[in-house]
Amino acid sequence: MQIAVIGSGYVGLVTGVCLSEFGFRVTCIDKDSDKIAKLQQQIMPIFEAGLEKLVENNRKAGRLSFSTDLAQAVEQADIVFIAVGTPQNGVDGMPDLMQFNAAVAEIAKSIKNYTLIVTKSTVPVGTNRLVAKMVSGINPDADFDVASNPEFLREGAAVEDFMSPERIVAGIDSKRARDVLTKLYEPICLNGANLFFTTFESAETIKYVTNSMLATRIALINEVADFCEKTGANIRDVAKGVGMDYRIGEKFLQPGPGYGGSCFPKDTLALQQMARNVHCNISIVEATIKSNTERKLRMAEKIIAAAGGSVEGQTIAVLGLTFKPGTDDMREGASLVIIPALLKAGATIRAYDPHGMKEAAKYLTGNIAWCDDAYGAMANADALVILTEWNEFRSLELKKVKAIMRKPLVVDLRNIYKRQDMMRNGFHYVSIGRQDVIPGQPWISDLNMSDEKAA
Repeated sequence: MQIAVIGSGYVGLVTGVCLSEFGFRVTCIDKDSDKIAKLQQQIMPIFEAGLEKLVENNRKAGRLSFSTDLAQAVEQADIVFIAVGTPQNGVDGMPDLMQFNAAVAEIAKSIKNYTLIVTKSTVPVGTNRLVAKMVSGINPDADFDVASNPEFLREGAAVEDFMSPERIVAGIDSKRARDVLTKLYEPICLNGANLFFTTFESAETIKYVTNSMLATRIALINEVADFCEKTGANIRDVAKGVGMDYRIGEKFLQPGPGYGGSCFPKDTLALQQMARNVHCNISIVEATIKSNTERKLRMAEKIIAAAGGSVEGQTIAVLGLTFKPGTDDMREGASLVIIPALLKAGATIRAYDPHGMKEAAKYLTGNIAWCDDAYGAMANADALVILTEWNEFRSLELKKVKAIMRKPLVVDLRNIYKRQDMMRNGFHYVSIGRQDVIPGQPWISDLNMSDEKAA
């Protein structure tokens, strides 16, 4: 089968590249000629583990190409994926479908033979039925089907997620669409993935509910972490004990400074507005959004409190800027709230991120020094704040850290260090959901020694 993928952003690029790895001939399309030119030179527009190597291999094998010519790619394609951006519209949180609708119109004009149009973009419930009507209206003679095939890729693990997913969701309304998708995803299903067919509306809803449920788990465990700090409980033990319940499971129970990225914030807001549009109460999602927004602001306050109530004139080293490790994505990251709050409070920021510096500079301005490495950021700092749990931050030389910092204050918003180690090295250590460790101040060791096992 010949495949065209419209949109060469995060989802489209991963989708196209991974399908070419399974032997299909794929053309990735984008209106951004500069992006396409760079991809043709194998210059990646995003950082995603393993993606660059797959691009190189499949371009050499002749299975993967990049183009700005949508019409030609669609004419030759058996399957067309739509993977253009659907950002918030800035009014009510609903997705902006301008790029999506434009892509549908162009596809409709270009169809020559039977084509399956597959929606990868995250769109409101009901959109795929409108796609079918739009295509028929523009090109009454078009022979086509529509399918809703939402993506569930984790940034930083997207290639792995595409190649070996737990399930593939497909909303369809014809046997022909089912047969084409069954053939397309056969190589992945042979690896153990479940291909689940349902209606358009159910597939669209599954996407929003999945991300909203995961976001709710994060918001809940973050609030529980605050409770643990007040009561003396240890969030590591609490999360572990709760996660042992097979009905709950252990994933998404790690506390932090609040969720971000391109999916959870956008999709929870969209689900909230869709529910309002049909006069449906979805107060749990609304509470999740509110909790996460407040969380990021409270983390800035937590840092200021740890510094003695004021950061005026102080230098704060910040390690990690992206919303999570394994990606250069800054969208809705906690750093975009926390760093401006610290700057407003009078601090100077020295920042470092292994892969996010270029992107971060687009979003953050002010009294910020962009540093070449972690130790450079910490030099003469009054406090160290860990915002993103990149692996290289997990094994810092603590004696060196203490020696180069002006004050031995560490605020670890990802709990990547053992409290015992920080105490032994003389740090005032503040983490999430655990009691602070202050040199010379007694504290209670954990009964299950969770910190000793933590990396």
